[in-house]
Amino acid sequence: MAPAGEEEEGGTGRNGYTGLVVVPPEQMDPRPLFQAVDALCQDNIHHFGESGSEVSCRLVQAFSRIQEQSRGLEPAVRALAAVCPLFDLDPDTPANGYRSLLKVVLACTQHILHKCRYVTTSRRGIFFRAVHNCSELEAYGAALTQLRALLCFAQRLLTANRHGDLFFRQERGLSEEFLKEYSTMHKGCFYGRCLGFQFTPSIRPFLQTISIGLVSFGENYKRHESGISVAASSFFISGRYAIDPELRGAEFERITQNLDVNFWKSFWNITEMEVLTSLVGIASTAVRINKTLTVPPVSLEMPLSSDPQRTVTINPPVAHTGPGPVHMRLISYQLREGQESEELNAFTKPEGPLSLDLRLRPRPGPLSPHLIIHFHGGGFVAQTSKSHEPYLRTWAQELEAPILSVDYSLAPEAPFPRALEECFYAYCWALRHCRLLGSTGERICLAGDSAGGNLCITVSLRAASVGIRLPDGIMVAYPATLLQATASPSRLLTLMDPLLPLSVLSKCLSAYAGTERVPVEERALEKQSAVSQMKRGTALFLRDIRQGAASWLSTLMEGNKKMSPETIRKSVSEAALVEEDTINRQVSLKSKTIQDLSLHQYSENSTGHRGAQTRSEGGKDRNQQSPPSLSVQSSPGAGEQQSPSSHQDQVNFFLTDSESEHSTDKEPSAHSKENIPPVPAAEDTSPPPASPHLLLGFPEGFQPLRSQNGVANMSLQTSAIVHNPYMSPLLAPDSMLQGLPPVHIVACALDPMLDDSVMFAKRLRALNRPVTLKVVDDLPHGFLTLAHLSPETRAATDVCIQRIRQILREDPPAASSTAPRKHRKLERSLGKSPVTEREIGA
Repeated sequence: MAPAGEEEEGGTGRNGYTGLVVVPPEQMDPRPLFQAVDALCQDNIHHFGESGSEVSCRLVQAFSRIQEQSRGLEPAVRALAAVCPLFDLDPDTPANGYRSLLKVVLACTQHILHKCRYVTTSRRGIFFRAVHNCSELEAYGAALTQLRALLCFAQRLLTANRHGDLFFRQERGLSEEFLKEYSTMHKGCFYGRCLGFQFTPSIRPFLQTISIGLVSFGENYKRHESGISVAASSFFISGRYAIDPELRGAEFERITQNLDVNFWKSFWNITEMEVLTSLVGIASTAVRINKTLTVPPVSLEMPLSSDPQRTVTINPPVAHTGPGPVHMRLISYQLREGQESEELNAFTKPEGPLSLDLRLRPRPGPLSPHLIIHFHGGGFVAQTSKSHEPYLRTWAQELEAPILSVDYSLAPEAPFPRALEECFYAYCWALRHCRLLGSTGERICLAGDSAGGNLCITVSLRAASVGIRLPDGIMVAYPATLLQATASPSRLLTLMDPLLPLSVLSKCLSAYAGTERVPVEERALEKQSAVSQMKRGTALFLRDIRQGAASWLSTLMEGNKKMSPETIRKSVSEAALVEEDTINRQVSLKSKTIQDLSLHQYSENSTGHRGAQTRSEGGKDRNQQSPPSLSVQSSPGAGEQQSPSSHQDQVNFFLTDSESEHSTDKEPSAHSKENIPPVPAAEDTSPPPASPHLLLGFPEGFQPLRSQNGVANMSLQTSAIVHNPYMSPLLAPDSMLQGLPPVHIVACALDPMLDDSVMFAKRLRALNRPVTLKVVDDLPHGFLTLAHLSPETRAATDVCIQRIRQILREDPPAASSTAPRKHRKLERSLGKSPVTEREIGA
């Protein structure tokens, strides 16, 4: 079948097949499904085995593979379905990575069942396309093989993790083994004919378009040195990837394994092009106010929430690049007081060519009691508020509130904690100048998606530690709460996710952590002006044309030299690895540990950029004990100065030794790792030699398919900075999480980051903090940017709007008064487990 939008023979139902209804995995018995597939495979093997043609032999092999893998999957699916409810947040929120993995396996099997039925009923017809159907079956057979390998790994996680915990908490062990396996496993089958089979059918044509654009862009990324050359060349070669799914899948796999973070930054920033943004703007909701603001780096005096008569000094962001302005975008559906004031216009910078607005200017409306502060997603490395403007305009209309979206600095040029510093400074600036933004600031909501969701949570943690006003609530969509390549069942889906492959996720996290190597020349190119890049791009484009013509003529002259098809189809992304080693050896490694980055803390000795220090009249002893990043002062007439509460004593982005131990090694008892052995000494960390199938628990005689594109270029992120709670809020101690406002999480059931949302909600629920978790089905990571693409994405966007409205209307979620659901321990040793090893083994 053709899930990527291609028309399939035969009738189609809700999910592209007839007579099949998808039900939750724990509510269905998978045996009839697998038995039906087995019977149909056996019948087709018998039928096509009687013919000696090449296509018939291929069909027999494809059906044999599907039959073998389905027989191995069936007991593993039944065993996993029996235990996956134990990892839910609560009975009303049936969602976790194990459920998602089961759903993907069953969806793949149901697609195969539909294809087998079609072949059985149409194989004798004159219009039966044997080659096409054979290719479809081969692709889905390969996908089923890889999914079986993922189930084997999920079973290893079940036995190694603490009951109810979805993440493997050690840096080595299973996480390292999965990275090694992932780097060699075949992934092209998920990016060709099987692309997006797990998602709703309405989203698959978009995924196909993205994949074609990605491989076309990637083939020319290293060949041409400018965006003009890449775009022009990509347009002319995209056709062959549209008609050849196998080639598209192979190139997609090669690109995701080899190219660096700058490629993904360049590709994702295509949405920032003026032509695309203009077209999207025409189709989006019209708004009265859409201004870009540039706020200079000036210290702010913020009142303490515990005593508004006293203030704390908030310094501008300085990490890595020194003091600099913070860029924002103000969006409002209607004109309100203050939004056209001279004071606000002083912060406004022109965007694009100047134009004459002939619309009648209405009288400004009253100030809104609500304000939404938004942090965009993009993996910390790409995009701006402009990319997210379409759904923000809808929010502004539906919620009748002004929206301030922050354009924070991006990695790898500005790694952690620069983005957090800028977002926190923007939050404080908005509190101080909310009337200029058209709001009284009575109710303030932080909202963000993906990386922006991480920043919403960490900005709130920062506000709580400083002691200023907290937002009235947080709405985060598919947030990243654990920024390290740690194994979890939902993150196993990165093997097949076209928008968030594990190698790409790893590169983005490394860039934000400051350990990603960035070529110096490329970084310098990004800092050039638009005019300079245009001139340079035009010159390089003409040079590429001359060189290409000369190469073509020389090839014609050398008729005796013949090139194989594989040589012609060789991707430039593979050759780029050699180019980087031989041409551009100068790199900038921002590898910083907590001790290294602590040099960026604010101190009295810094040159003109002191951190906020506590100040009071006659309080010298207290000043010596106060943190160097706070500055508290009393207003005239205020009473005796009081020091911040105990949880505010250390206010910076870096933990002391004791806090670091508390947040990593000494986690709360509710999250103790009773089944995980301690980490051995450094000299003992290398495991003894063992075969791969023994490491990951593969059954005897089974091995996943291996990639033909070499080993993926990625490594396990072991830098100490990823344990910082301001970077990975899931690892924050209870004392920090207790200070969070009500949190509303909207996640995707098929998102590799689902377990981040589930585990963070569990942490808050265990602390009796108000939290809600809504999981939408059949949509990929990043559905907000696809809000106008399909009815399903629009419905999911409406869920986010409802959560924000709940915050703005003073309707916080009720804190859970019940303890987390208890369950009996699942003994895994032989002879003690109620689930036999035959049922668990794939």
